[in-house]
Amino acid sequence: MSLDVLPRRLSSTLLLIVVPAALAAQGRVDTVTVTPIVVTATRLPTPADAVAPTVTVLQGDALRARGLATVAEALRAVPGAAVVAAGPFGAQTSLFLRGGESDYVKVLVDGVPVNQPGGAFNWANLTLDNVDRIEVLRGPASVLYGSDAVTGVVQIFTRRGAEPSRATAALEAGTYGARHGMAGVSGGGPGASYSVSLSRFSAAGLYPFNNRYRNDVFSGLVRVTPDPRTDATLSVRYTDDVYHFPTDGGGKVVDRNQFNFENGPTLGLDLGRFLAPRVEARLQLAASQTDGGYEDPPDDPADTLGFYTTYRTQDNLRRASAEVRVNVYLSPVSIVTLGAGTEQERERSINFCTGRFGDCSSPPVDTSRGNRAAYAQAVTDLGGRLSLNGGLRVEDNQRFGVFPTYRAGAVYRLTGATRLRVSVGTAFKEPTFFENYATGFVKGNPSLKPEQSRSGEIGVEHGLWDGRVTVSAVSFTQRFRNMIDFTFSPPDSGDPNYFNVAAASADGLELALSLRPLPSLTVAAGYTYLRTTVTKPGLDPSAGAAFAAAQPLLRRPRHAAALDAALGLGAHGRVTGDLRYVGPRVDQDFSSFPYPRVTLPGYVRVDMSGALELARSRAGLPGVAVRVRVENLFDRRYDEVLHFPARRRAILVGGELR
Repeated sequence: MSLDVLPRRLSSTLLLIVVPAALAAQGRVDTVTVTPIVVTATRLPTPADAVAPTVTVLQGDALRARGLATVAEALRAVPGAAVVAAGPFGAQTSLFLRGGESDYVKVLVDGVPVNQPGGAFNWANLTLDNVDRIEVLRGPASVLYGSDAVTGVVQIFTRRGAEPSRATAALEAGTYGARHGMAGVSGGGPGASYSVSLSRFSAAGLYPFNNRYRNDVFSGLVRVTPDPRTDATLSVRYTDDVYHFPTDGGGKVVDRNQFNFENGPTLGLDLGRFLAPRVEARLQLAASQTDGGYEDPPDDPADTLGFYTTYRTQDNLRRASAEVRVNVYLSPVSIVTLGAGTEQERERSINFCTGRFGDCSSPPVDTSRGNRAAYAQAVTDLGGRLSLNGGLRVEDNQRFGVFPTYRAGAVYRLTGATRLRVSVGTAFKEPTFFENYATGFVKGNPSLKPEQSRSGEIGVEHGLWDGRVTVSAVSFTQRFRNMIDFTFSPPDSGDPNYFNVAAASADGLELALSLRPLPSLTVAAGYTYLRTTVTKPGLDPSAGAAFAAAQPLLRRPRHAAALDAALGLGAHGRVTGDLRYVGPRVDQDFSSFPYPRVTLPGYVRVDMSGALELARSRAGLPGVAVRVRVENLFDRRYDEVLHFPARRRAILVGGELR
């Protein structure tokens, strides 16, 4: 990929950074540092400095020490990530990564996909309990992960047990009726380890009525290594959540009894064995089931909607997959991976309603689709200065046929402390079952093609002060096409409401800084510049069109920044502070037809937390710690989604036995 593919202004910024960094590094003695290992970028344990795509690693213990409860809150600090929540605890929460759609991110828990078929995912219910770490891969990754991995992959790794065995328990309570309880146990020994956690979070919400939330989560991980050549890992997760909300689609508080619900398990089994000293075979089995829907019981006189007397939807979604990979170690730094897999998806949905005009139910939908894929990847290092990785995948989908994707990248080390990265690739996302097969008021389109992307990035990273300071910059460009657009008025009577017609671009710059000026003080900062543009409009010509010509994509800020600091107070205390700036962004006013575009003002939010260890574990007795977290310290008023106010100042206080 040449520099002229990238936005010229952003590429110039990179040159201003890389040249001084390279000059400053000349003549200095390299310092030996421990390089972190990442898995998501190549599906192999790989040193982070040998990976071409951009990867951010978030440690679970550090996130919980800041008082964070959900993965969504943790992702707000990642450059290129825009997290948008529609108000209270439990409300719909979306992630826009590098300007892509909210269903352009593959979400994995221990390698198991947890998105709905077609990519949708509600981040409100994914908690940090029992999480070891989170890897955030930015850029196309369909070569390794298939559909949905258009702008990136977020993988959550469950904590592994270790010797000696330990038990943990925590309780928290605070503003908005928030309650959080967790209990877990973990341990291990020669050849086996385990980790189990059970948690509940509930809140009363911020609306005057019908605003309750409950989320129960069980997670477990068992790992067995019977001999040095063999390993097996079983991952289990079960989530059960209910969210009551009084608002309609435009944010008006109107209903006293409607609610969403979702529950179901995810299971993953990963088996590995070295068949020869340089040949490793792995089998990965994954399954997930989600039962969810929406229910609005018969209205009472206090309700003002009035159109429906009863409305209920229920969806049963199932995904099952099997994949075989063979890793051939040509040398310790050159690995070829060959993989093949199959996946089956199924949805059964029911839509039942009665209203002023009688029965308005839709016929039930029961449909499925299968997918087969084969891929190859090569990872190598040439002389310790140049790392190369690339891959090719061919997808054979039961609905849209054969579809190829590729990815290639390189890392060049100018010095021991400076490296350049470049990466290009393509990706795709299959339609949702609703977009394909909806019936009733909305008609699906079985002929939809997958949405596609072509992306590239170039970056530089430089270390200073014996590794205590790291600065990086990444410039990226993305082109999306065959985007699926919804229209109220199809071209011809009887036509479906969904079409592959829209296209858009997303170009940007990500800057990151991490430093440790003192052994007890760490600081991390990030900034994102993002420019999105609709390059081909959809069929809807109105002012409320989702894809309006030459307009930015919705809810993506052009400027965003994050600043995090943590200060240790001796051996027993810790204070943290988080600052988030989100610039103005375009939204739609869904409270009035034809849903005109509006610009939401930018906002600054500051959070603080503190923790104090009262007693350390000893002689079989658990340690005791207390903590407090203040969110939105300065009580700012702002909306992440128009007419859905964000939470005001909230205080959570709790304790932990560990």
